[in-house]
Amino acid sequence: MTRRLTPSDIVEIAADAKVSVEAHGWRAKCLQRLVRMELPVPRSFAIAAEAVRAMAQGVMPDADALGALFANGDGLVIVRPSAVNPEWGGPGTVLNVGINDACYQRLIESHGRQAADAIYLSFVQSYAINVARLDPDMFAESGEGALSRSLAAYRAEMDEEFPQDPIRQLTEVLRSMARAWESPTARLLRQAKGAPEDAPLGLVVQQMALAVGPGLSGSGTIQLIDSVSGAARITGRFRGQMQGTTKAENAETLYLTRDERGPALEDAAPQLFADLVEYCRAARVRLRDEMMIEFVVSDGALSIIDALRVQRSSRAAVRISVSLAEDGIIPTEEAVLRVEPRALSELMHYQVDPRAPRDIVARGIDASPGAAAGRIVFSATAAQSSAARGESCVLVRRETAPEDIRGMHAAVAVLTERGGMTSHAAVIARGLGLPCIVGASRISIDARAGVLRAGGRVLKEGDLITIDGTSGEVLAGSAEMLEPALDDSFNQLLTWADDLRDLGVRANADTPEDARTARMFQAEGIGLCRTEHMFFDEMRLPIMREMIFADSPEDRRVALARLLPIQRQDFSELFHIMAGHPVTIRLFDPPLHEFLPQDREGIRGLAESLDLPLSDVTRRIDALSEFNPMLGMRGVRLGLTVPEIYDMQARAIFEAAIAAASSGDVVVPEIMIPLVSARREVEIVKTRIDAVAAAVRNETGQDFTYRLGVMVETPRAALRAGDIARHSAFLSFGTNDLTQMTYGLSRDDAGRFMGSYVQQGVYDEDPFHILDEDGVGELLLTGAGRAREVAPDITIAVCGEHGGNPQSIAFCHRAGLDYISCSPFRVPVARLAAAQESIRGRRGASA
Repeated sequence: MTRRLTPSDIVEIAADAKVSVEAHGWRAKCLQRLVRMELPVPRSFAIAAEAVRAMAQGVMPDADALGALFANGDGLVIVRPSAVNPEWGGPGTVLNVGINDACYQRLIESHGRQAADAIYLSFVQSYAINVARLDPDMFAESGEGALSRSLAAYRAEMDEEFPQDPIRQLTEVLRSMARAWESPTARLLRQAKGAPEDAPLGLVVQQMALAVGPGLSGSGTIQLIDSVSGAARITGRFRGQMQGTTKAENAETLYLTRDERGPALEDAAPQLFADLVEYCRAARVRLRDEMMIEFVVSDGALSIIDALRVQRSSRAAVRISVSLAEDGIIPTEEAVLRVEPRALSELMHYQVDPRAPRDIVARGIDASPGAAAGRIVFSATAAQSSAARGESCVLVRRETAPEDIRGMHAAVAVLTERGGMTSHAAVIARGLGLPCIVGASRISIDARAGVLRAGGRVLKEGDLITIDGTSGEVLAGSAEMLEPALDDSFNQLLTWADDLRDLGVRANADTPEDARTARMFQAEGIGLCRTEHMFFDEMRLPIMREMIFADSPEDRRVALARLLPIQRQDFSELFHIMAGHPVTIRLFDPPLHEFLPQDREGIRGLAESLDLPLSDVTRRIDALSEFNPMLGMRGVRLGLTVPEIYDMQARAIFEAAIAAASSGDVVVPEIMIPLVSARREVEIVKTRIDAVAAAVRNETGQDFTYRLGVMVETPRAALRAGDIARHSAFLSFGTNDLTQMTYGLSRDDAGRFMGSYVQQGVYDEDPFHILDEDGVGELLLTGAGRAREVAPDITIAVCGEHGGNPQSIAFCHRAGLDYISCSPFRVPVARLAAAQESIRGRRGASA
């Protein structure tokens, strides 16, 4: 079947031609821009995506139309894909289309037999494998006689001579590439890169610029920046006398710039080199990006055959975007939009050098970015001992518990067999800025024997490993690292982002170190301070246990009185570091059993320290044990049944606020009640806290203000937010627990099967990683709406780990929240993501 092509189906890429990305793809449009810049681009044609789709369905183009593509040339063309987005890929490029025996003889006369053999062989092999679909192993030869053997193999397999008609060759190549694009495998690969299922493909046919000749000949690439660092540096390569994959014996590979290691193109052809540099600079301005130019030199004559966006690391992406904006090539808004927010995570930590070799031992969930190398330890005690000796260590656990926090502080990285993005290890590691991999389900840990098994490999305690928390890979040995890149470009980008964003960004910070990190990354306050983490310190834990074992409220108050000055000092430090910025303190949340030992040795030690019989201690621990402690006696339920804890914390907060004000750091503390599900819970706690505030005012003669709010973690709290808002100055959605309760999933155990669920399409994404907008998001919108109906001025926020996820931040922005709060090391990511969503929102409103 034939089809007469319309003028819009095949267009010569001229300066005034009607070429568009939508119709002809990015490569065709890029070539047109190079033509408009008057660069030496070989004659090129764009075939529209509509015609390519028709060819995939068996409709073939008119022979006369294709014949025009060979006009005014030496008879050879190259065919390349031109998708709408270069990230979507496409079929492989086919070189030297149109070569036949007659052309081969002409090439022998003009370029010599060796070059002619290389050109012909390259096309025969490509055609046989990609068009005729023959066995690649039959066409993998090179060297003397390879051409004749490949032609013979084709003849034997196809029962015909290799096609000599250039029109037939081009027709079959075009049809093959069109069908390859529509294949099921290609569709799946594209969709994985974000392409729509029916993504179009254009094709570009360009006259060949042969990289062979008697004088300086070859092919190469050039760019003006380093792809890893983003620093200004001319990089690339020039391969002398190359054609396809065959290299002539007298070929010479040259460095681009002068180099003591060997000859350079800059010396061999200074004017040609200068032209290339100038073309790169012009392309940067005209195409508004750093470009890598592909070029061919034929006997000293330069041809520019393509320009591609420079591949870049995260640190290079930031540097490039800022540089383009500072040079006035793009506006600052566009510079902010061009950087992927997650890329900033890599800049804040050491990273494994992408150019270095990797010996991968295991893989897991990339729970906290960055990379670090250390010796394996299997307990918090061993980690502390290692740190005391000045040795870097990696804490390896099946899963971490609150008592492992000291070990996490001592380690340089964390690896767990179990867990997900919001498991204990993941949340704490992100807060500490530690590289962390969780859910490495294919490893097996025998802590007692001091052995880690991964596949067929066995690693022992003390062995050196590298944790790459950015990729989720565990590497054997100590990998080569790149240093953090918190440079001027990083800071400038975030300054622009802050000027453009509408959503506030705070940090989840539990310690002075967390708070200092938050301020370093310019968080606008603390949105969640989890006070329970303060009690696991070695000095405080015994007092906490004494309080738990107290027999009466009075005895509890006596123990808590010893904790009061410690808590007051904790809060005073936070207020001082935050220097007047808001600090939201969540009252005590976890079940009490978490502060008690579970092993026999620990229980015996506790009995000795309390001077109690072992049987009494064991009975008390058993009495505090719960079948489902995450839904048991914790949060506000503990505050109502053991109110002395909240009384002590409220007093510590108020006394710290008075002390801060006296030193010039005036703060309005925000007290947050956890795990609320009923209005009456808030009323009871508020009454007690107001009473404590009144007592502190009377005792000190000092006045102060504070705000009382609720952490919305239960579905009922979201649904009854209107009632709760009557007694609250703010609501902060704790989306970690809200997701857990809405789904009925354990956030610590879901990692075991979550990958399978996402793969099978049960969930689009891990709901603990990206906020579930349809379910949890609806609860958030419902709660926010009902709260604002009652209290229009109420502050509404998110303080779960979703607050550091760019996609979830976009939802929070659209939901009209006042701020989000996330781990300190995710604050820059949140600042950039919030700015990008603000920009998109304004552009959408003005469209």
